Amino acid sequence: MAMARERRESPNAGLFFGATLLLWSVSVFFEIYFIGRRELLYVVFGCCFYQTANSVIRSTLSRDPLFVNTCVSLLHSTVTSASVVFVSINQWMKKGLGPMFEHEELFGGTWFGAYAALCFSCGYFAYDQWDMLRFHLYSGWIPSILLHHLILLVCFTLALYRHVTINYLILTLVCELHSIFLHMRKVRRMAGFRDSDSIYRKVEWTLNWIAFFFARLACHILITYKLIRDSPKFGRGVELPLALFGMAGMNLLNVILGLDLYKAYKKERNQNKHKE
Repeated sequence: MAMARERRESPNAGLFFGATLLLWSVSVFFEIYFIGRRELLYVVFGCCFYQTANSVIRSTLSRDPLFVNTCVSLLHSTVTSASVVFVSINQWMKKGLGPMFEHEELFGGTWFGAYAALCFSCGYFAYDQWDMLRFHLYSGWIPSILLHHLILLVCFTLALYRHVTINYLILTLVCELHSIFLHMRKVRRMAGFRDSDSIYRKVEWTLNWIAFFFARLACHILITYKLIRDSPKFGRGVELPLALFGMAGMNLLNVILGLDLYKAYKKERNQNKHKE
């Protein structure tokens, strides 16, 4: 989730996103302490867990903020992927694929473990937002990575507050299976292992592309199709417009990511040809 650090950034970007993160924190604290929403404590647990992981990596492996941030992102992708797979398989075994993907189940239901998994992942995005603000791991006048995290925090938290679309959001996190390969490749290269064995590189890129097309691209397209198909069942609330807007953004980001992946693949392949 981290980006290369550049100094061309708006002096107000950090203040704005820092303020929104503070407001988000106050909102969660209010819900937990005054409203008594103890189930939201999993958000706090997620924040603490990933901040602890950050401290451990910083004290044992490296003090480079970008490397540490990427390692924690890899940990988040692994934990979230395992959680999503467990929640999905457990529900599949209990109810079967048909009832599992009915509108009422996806919109108003909550699969076993889904709420806690979504809270925990929400805690990660809050931690990551703070870590990037703290060490300036963003660039641009409107940093896309900070904007991405802010949108996710707003959407996830509103869903958690209202207990709606929890299962839809869990399915969107299937893309973290692909993020594992993205972060693993980045950690490997940052650690200095750039001239890996050709067979390893081929396997790594093959798995990377397979995960991209199935866990990220196809998954998000299918979710978008499901939203459009079931749109008459949503009623007049804001859930459908927000969901469609969010999925449109995700699909756009997937296309951009795919182009960036292809450029990286082509560049690495050409470099290896020259070496050989």
